[in-house]
Amino acid sequence: MTETITLDVDGRSVSVARGSSVVTAVALAAGMRAGDSAVVTRRSVSGALRGPLCGMGVCQECRVTIDGVRHRLACQTLCADGMQVVTGRVAE
Repeated sequence: MTETITLDVDGRSVSVARGSSVVTAVALAAGMRAGDSAVVTRRSVSGALRGPLCGMGVCQECRVTIDGVRHRLACQTLCADGMQVVTGRVAE
């Protein structure tokens, strides 16, 4: 049986399998399911919605705030129990 952990993404409680990346939790918080195509993790300076592109930390498009630390890469950060994630999905 897979162990799950719970974290907060934009005020929503999300449970994921231990070892999941933050970008997975962000997708689940947004109600995404397999086959969906767009995960929004932030807004550009002009306000355009942005999301992960490369999935390996090179593009920097998946930046989120984790436990108060800005510009963390959601695709490269593993979820931790009780973690607080803030995305740019909602205008701040």
